[in-house]
Amino acid sequence: MPATRTWLKSPLAIFTANHADARGGLVIEGGRISQLLALGEQPEQPCELVFDARQHVVLPGLINTHHHFYQTLTRAWAPVVNQPLFPWLQTLYPVWARLTPASLALASEVALAELLLSGCTTAADHHYLFPDGLEHAIDIQVEVVRKLGMRAMLTRGSMSLGQADGGLPPQQTVQQGETILADSQRLIHRYHERGDGARIQVALAPCSPFSVTPQIMRASAALAEELDVRLHTHLAETLDEEHFCLQRFGLRTVDYLDSVGWLGPRTWLAHGIHFNPEEIARLADAGTGVCHCPSSNMRLASGICPTADLEAAGAIVGLGVDGSASNDASNMLLEARQALYLQRLRYGAEQITPQRALNWATRGSAQLLGRDDIGELAVGKQADLALFKLDELRFSGSHDPLSALLLCAADRADRVMVAGQWRVIDGQIEGLDVQKLIADHRQAAAALING
Repeated sequence: MPATRTWLKSPLAIFTANHADARGGLVIEGGRISQLLALGEQPEQPCELVFDARQHVVLPGLINTHHHFYQTLTRAWAPVVNQPLFPWLQTLYPVWARLTPASLALASEVALAELLLSGCTTAADHHYLFPDGLEHAIDIQVEVVRKLGMRAMLTRGSMSLGQADGGLPPQQTVQQGETILADSQRLIHRYHERGDGARIQVALAPCSPFSVTPQIMRASAALAEELDVRLHTHLAETLDEEHFCLQRFGLRTVDYLDSVGWLGPRTWLAHGIHFNPEEIARLADAGTGVCHCPSSNMRLASGICPTADLEAAGAIVGLGVDGSASNDASNMLLEARQALYLQRLRYGAEQITPQRALNWATRGSAQLLGRDDIGELAVGKQADLALFKLDELRFSGSHDPLSALLLCAADRADRVMVAGQWRVIDGQIEGLDVQKLIADHRQAAAALING
């Protein structure tokens, strides 16, 4: 049976690759974009379905390249509201150690649903907590991603350096290297998909210099090379981390990354704030990318990622919401707005445009994940789309629709498509009882905090 052709006709505005003219809309067939239409142009073949998009701004599906889904259970928790990263983590670690399979499933579903409603179609999660009873955390997340019909890069995180050995996390949250590597290998073989259209992918993600040993960093890099998967970690997020690396390893963060075999094109880093010019050049030369997390960086007062300097050197920059206990949201469009404004403080209004911020949230993020089939509206790309209306009071009087999405603070998509299938219609996720999810999630959050 031939694939159904769908014409998204005459959008109000559309954000295409290389500013291609698509004012006539786009044609979708077999889960891919088969044609971009200029103003007044008709599809090459008749389309069975026609969607009138004249009230919609059309973006590629947004791509979130750093998150911690489980943290939706500890949003706006009073004891950590005013703490910077290290004490924030030390206060939260014992709470997170009480995670259960049921609470993780609810936390992940809330995070993914919130992302999907914000126009996000692909999400990378960094899960590094595997207390007793939660050994199959990534398997749980796979099922939730499939339930919501999204794409995900699920990273098998790890912590192996506990407080007893000079690390930051408590001992009940760390694992032995053999356990980490065996589970990493199992997950890759079981779930990692390759090629265009992949729905579930797996990467290896030792948590940070202050929570894993150099041995597990080296072993993870070797396993990633052997099995051809990507690498992810936190790096250069705070000056405390830099001081830790200098005291423990006698190295700055990028030197440490190089010493454990991570400075290369497989790797993308979360935060990447405290780099000097020489380190920026080394990252770019190695093909190592950086995920900017503006809301979290402001919330924890960590600093400002040098995005424009990284891009000028040739490095890839993408965007992530980070954990929902340091954001405290999972909204990719609002994250693009935060990136726009925070980066203007560093580089000025002329350099940091709405289009540049949207590019970080789409094409840049796709490149961080090693994908060239998503993140752009172009012929042959996956039909992952986010459609927004500008019919609320906040948009009244706005003139440039693409700029209005960020400047007027759009925060919820009207429609979202993944691989040619609508997952959000009229602002609602297909097949999801959101009110029940909220009730169950609130109960789990209270239980986690209260022990």
